[in-house]
Amino acid sequence: MIVASTIATVAEAVLLAERGGADPAKVREALLGGFADSAILRQHALRMIGRDFEPGGPAKYQVKDTTTAVEFGQTVGLELPVLQVVDRLFGDMLAHGDGDLDHSAIIREIGRRNGLEIA
Repeated sequence: MIVASTIATVAEAVLLAERGGADPAKVREALLGGFADSAILRQHALRMIGRDFEPGGPAKYQVKDTTTAVEFGQTVGLELPVLQVVDRLFGDMLAHGDGDLDHSAIIREIGRRNGLEIA
């Protein structure tokens, strides 16, 4: 759930930088070493910026993990609202045929929700 939530947030940050007129690679570089730094920012933001979605971790496996965590949370009486949103994003990504792409391709689903086509 931490990986899925983080990768979705990094995707939003990359799109925000691009749409806001900033160079997303420079924004990523500026964030390295600070509190926002993570393996996902270092590795997957590059994939998103370069639109390289060759699967390292296919999205279809990511959604399996998020759905399992949401369901387990329910069995112990927890609502996990952030994870539920992320799980829906990944589920929609699969529904749009992107399940075999790397989970960093979640940027494509977030783009779709904003009327953007991301190759």
